[in-house]
Amino acid sequence: MSKKVGFVGAGFVGAEAARQVMSEGIANVALVDIAGDMAKGKALDLTEAAPILKTAKNAIGGSDYKLLQGSDVIVVTAGIPRKPGMSRDDLLKTNILITKEVCNGIKKYAPGSIVIMVTNPLDAIVYVAQKFLEGTCKVIGMAGALDSARFRTFLSMETGVSSDDIQAMVLGSHGDAMVPLVSSASISGIPAKELINDKRLDEIVERTQKGGGEIVALLKTGSAYYAPGISVASMVKAIILDENKIIPTCTQLNGEYGESGIFMGVPAILGSNGVKKIIEVSLSEKEKNLWGNSLDHVKELMNVSDSIIKNEKIQF
Repeated sequence: MSKKVGFVGAGFVGAEAARQVMSEGIANVALVDIAGDMAKGKALDLTEAAPILKTAKNAIGGSDYKLLQGSDVIVVTAGIPRKPGMSRDDLLKTNILITKEVCNGIKKYAPGSIVIMVTNPLDAIVYVAQKFLEGTCKVIGMAGALDSARFRTFLSMETGVSSDDIQAMVLGSHGDAMVPLVSSASISGIPAKELINDKRLDEIVERTQKGGGEIVALLKTGSAYYAPGISVASMVKAIILDENKIIPTCTQLNGEYGESGIFMGVPAILGSNGVKKIIEVSLSEKEKNLWGNSLDHVKELMNVSDSIIKNEKIQF
């Protein structure tokens, strides 16, 4: 039976991810968006590209969550970006309310699916989505796949070596508190520290942490979507095709790294059941400090999220 992937949010990131999933022949796709005609139009556009892509896959679109029926995996990008004058708490509150509506639709039409959250602030939204979908769906988040791709890109730029030959990973939260792992970064097996001096490595780490902001500053009217879309598509592919690939994933810790109940970006084996196993890696002292800061940041987001849910009397 042909696999199906649902996308809630047919904006730039969702549409790019859907295009990648279809172009690789991974699955049929369904685009759901409050702007139903836009979703329907993008789905038709994707379907019309199928003969050129030589794929038998197709796309449907609209505003009805019923389109998600039969989805094996659902990607959620629905949400609003932070606007001028909007506090982080206001952004979080708005996107929690949007996430609740989305999760209600998923519970009704696609129980049992694996849900990949992309909506920001990612770490908080994955946490609340799991609350809304508890006992119905497995929930994970996409951040580390994108952050790691940026880290590898900057290491490639610095060394002049193909990014294919660079192994590097980013853990922790999504944003300034992320943890690029310099200690284990390597270039064809050669430790990055042997090819790049500490000062440049520190600068590459900082650029990685601010990678999203760099693109926002350049675009001026939007944010990144090619790399985020392709990053989430790589997670979808690993799940649909049961690839058992290690991909940094925002998932709930159950004793790993000495933490439980918190959602953090960690190396995880992704396959047909979603996260099959969390991999614990050794950290340098500097990375342990960054990891601690990242934990504190995520715990604060969780507390703020719980307060919003309580104050707004949001029901699960």
